[in-house]
Amino acid sequence: ENMSLNDPISDMIARIKNGQMRSFKKIEMPSSVFKIKILNVLKNEGFIHDYSLDKNKEKSNITINLKYKMGNPVINNIQRISKPGRRIYSSAESLPKINNGLGVAIISTPKGVMSDIDARKQNIGGEIICKVF
Repeated sequence: ENMSLNDPISDMIARIKNGQMRSFKKIEMPSSVFKIKILNVLKNEGFIHDYSLDKNKEKSNITINLKYKMGNPVINNIQRISKPGRRIYSSAESLPKINNGLGVAIISTPKGVMSDIDARKQNIGGEIICKVF
């Protein structure tokens, strides 16, 4: 459980994977601004249906609506790349192509959190948070 305290993003990824393995429609977790930025990319790229913010407690929670196609999770694989102990950065030119361009890398750039596709378009690099396909 130590990992989740140091790295809430790894925790979020683990919860998505576990939820999908159990075919959950929804999963819940503590909210953060950075998680929401990542979820925005996942939603825009079609990897999740939606998410909602629940603020009626002292701590706010996010509910994620997971996405399935014919009973299978739309996310085959989601993997943390950059970690708190080992940050991975990339220039716009060397951003990785994920699964022959079918997948997406989520990049934290000076202009916000975005897909590798958008980062390439804007010609900016950044920290490679995770890859999804």
